[in-house]
Amino acid sequence: MIPIVKGEDLSSDLLLQAYRVGLFPMAETRDDPDVFWVEPKRRGILPLDGFHLSRSLRRTIRRGRFRISFDQDFAGVIAGCADRSETWISGPIARAYETLHREGHAHSVETWEGDALVGGCYGVAIGGAFFGESMFSRRRDASKVALAALVERLRAGGFVLLDTQFLTPHLASLGGREVPAAEYRQLLARALQVPARWEITARTAEPRHRSGDDPSR
Repeated sequence: MIPIVKGEDLSSDLLLQAYRVGLFPMAETRDDPDVFWVEPKRRGILPLDGFHLSRSLRRTIRRGRFRISFDQDFAGVIAGCADRSETWISGPIARAYETLHREGHAHSVETWEGDALVGGCYGVAIGGAFFGESMFSRRRDASKVALAALVERLRAGGFVLLDTQFLTPHLASLGGREVPAAEYRQLLARALQVPARWEITARTAEPRHRSGDDPSR
């Protein structure tokens, strides 16, 4: 187990090392100078071939209410995710992920309504694994549309694992499930060997759905 570290010592190399062994960082509060490492006994994942689009979400995507972009406002997405009364995203954590983004390891999906950033999500890509960190929404379905776009990007790029860390009712409704830590480590080890690619299309794209998605969900 990697020990608790000062936020100022949270380097890119340390973050990537942690992800490769199944750990991710959190702070107790926004202002906590320290970072601790988490390894859940049961890990949340979202199978890329099991993502469920509800009828209402599919209609929202088809109507084109939101514009989707990738890596256009990474700092804005982190700020949106941290914009709540209680957050584990401290200043040092936000700065560390912005550095990972500049180095090409961390990525964001943005949801726009006109020129306003209204939702999004971000995470870290290593091999064929994408480690989802957080998401936010300022409009109904804005984060779900971002997640749908993320899933399409990961499928197209050859990713095989979307780690959601924990399983919430929201993620469960979209097809997420929990796996024991031992099974997760096996999935992670295989995914790290996969040469997936994030940069596959233009910087903007519309999320789609597979014909096999259950239209009743």
